[in-house]
Amino acid sequence: MPTSPSGFRKGLTSYGDPAFAQFLRTAFIKGAGYTDDALARPIVGIVNTSSGYNPCHGNATDLIAAVRRGVMLAGGLPIEFPTISIHESFAHPTSMYLRNLMAMDTEEMIRAQPMDAVVLIGGCDKTVPAQLMGAASAGVPAIQLVTGSMLTGAHRGERVGACTDCRRFWGKHRAGEINAAEIGQISGELVASVGTCSVMGTASTMACIAEALGIALPGSASPPAVTADRMRIAEKTGATAVALTASHLTPEKILTSKAIENALRVLLAIGGSTNGIIHLTAIAGRLGIAIDFDAFDAMSRETPVLVDLKPTGTGYMEDFHHAGGLTAVLHELRPLLHLDALTITGRTLGEELQCHVIRDTSPSSPSEAPEKCHVLSDTVAGAAAGGHHAAGSSSRRIVRRRDEPIFAEGGIAFLRGNLAPGGAIIKQSAASPHLLEHEGRAVVFENAEDLARRIDDPALDVAPDDVLILKRIGPVGAPGMPEAGYIPIPRKLAQQGVKDMVRISDGRMSGTASGTIVLHVTPEAAIGGPIAAARTGDRVRLSVKERLISLLVPDEEIARRLAESTREAPPSAEGQRGYLKLFLQSVTQADTGCDFDFLRAVEMTQKAPRKI
Repeated sequence: MPTSPSGFRKGLTSYGDPAFAQFLRTAFIKGAGYTDDALARPIVGIVNTSSGYNPCHGNATDLIAAVRRGVMLAGGLPIEFPTISIHESFAHPTSMYLRNLMAMDTEEMIRAQPMDAVVLIGGCDKTVPAQLMGAASAGVPAIQLVTGSMLTGAHRGERVGACTDCRRFWGKHRAGEINAAEIGQISGELVASVGTCSVMGTASTMACIAEALGIALPGSASPPAVTADRMRIAEKTGATAVALTASHLTPEKILTSKAIENALRVLLAIGGSTNGIIHLTAIAGRLGIAIDFDAFDAMSRETPVLVDLKPTGTGYMEDFHHAGGLTAVLHELRPLLHLDALTITGRTLGEELQCHVIRDTSPSSPSEAPEKCHVLSDTVAGAAAGGHHAAGSSSRRIVRRRDEPIFAEGGIAFLRGNLAPGGAIIKQSAASPHLLEHEGRAVVFENAEDLARRIDDPALDVAPDDVLILKRIGPVGAPGMPEAGYIPIPRKLAQQGVKDMVRISDGRMSGTASGTIVLHVTPEAAIGGPIAAARTGDRVRLSVKERLISLLVPDEEIARRLAESTREAPPSAEGQRGYLKLFLQSVTQADTGCDFDFLRAVEMTQKAPRKI
């Protein structure tokens, strides 16, 4: 049986003469100084997402150098290539709007260029999901390498880090507690180095999810960006990529329904970003795996939050790394995980955890480890260990035991009701406990412009017990589903000391944010979802215990209002051009990952998680 082409023989340009295509390709690449010996080796592509607009990827050049070293030490030929790079704070109108474009770029460049495996280097919020979505569709062996978190800084003796502290200090500034001079000073202290946010925001969440999925090396989620541990992980990632060229472990063999379920479990246990559920849904959808949100919610009820990091807790990613990182969490979750899920090392998750126990308890006796553990060098073991077994130490404060959690249930709860028949979510672990069961009067903002115009108006009719509702910031309505769901506390209430209110929208919020905030209301207002019918003065009920979000208005009145609201034309692709036209024509709702409909698998053949 003939073998598939490999190396520079893969994906030849079509001239009608394959031999000529190979001849041309070889001639041009030799112009870059390559020898025949180099060109005969397995090719590992390295995705370069370095950008002057993306400080989260400020260490990409160093990571690429370390990956190249690992590839060459393992006998491969590394070739880097660029794709677009997205930074949350620099992408207009929102990074989520561009995630699918980056996924398409990643997929098509992997397909278009000859490579036997690919290393995906990403960090900032939407880059890792975009890369995993693209790689899942491209079908070439792939391994994820995250850029790592930034270091923490200090303000007047207080340890600080982006970006939960960004929001906390800005809230104080809005309330008049911090003046312009001090907030300017703080802006120079929150981000102490390159790297992703130093809390359990979306970037750190996706780093943990990549490791939990088995598509990134064990111990790779937590090392900060500017540490030797991060560079060693990068070198080992390059070496592992060469091994992938022989094993042919393509993403669909790693990203199975069992792996998706493990990642959902981890998302809940780390108090991860609400964005994680959208991204996991999109990644799974590329492989024909549908997320069962009712089963996910049942999983949430039995999966406690174990990680004491902001915004749910108090620590930072540096602390998490020193406490053992995700490996420590996986050990606590072991009875709840699919230990037979395959990882990028060629070993199962259970085998990886067993290898870690042996290294952690007998680091000076590597001969005691099973032979299959020897492939994973001590460079990665050191990054993964971090003192997980130091019971009673500060490590135990950061990664809790399952019987001593920071929050009794999972970080995210799934809600339904007449306001969100397709579902909504709330990060219950970062909400105010007294607001998790609440009924109040709605104060409604029709869109982001309406919010910006009125939220700080002293004449705004609003009280602390009211419920703020923001419409038309969903996938279509914004477009791009911005993180505007973190509706600011009206200035006049902030100045009275109000720190939290129930807030509801069809948009998203940053993983670094906290508060009693209902998000991802589906279907969104722009396509006629019931949230479009909400009016100021309506009563709204939130019951996280009952998993309920309801507009206390008769069904017939909601229907009447929706019939009237159809006169308001939603954003349309008609008259648009380019990517915006494609986006408006093709983007799906939050419950299917906000992916483009033509990029998802033709048929959903599996579900995750299993029914609890």
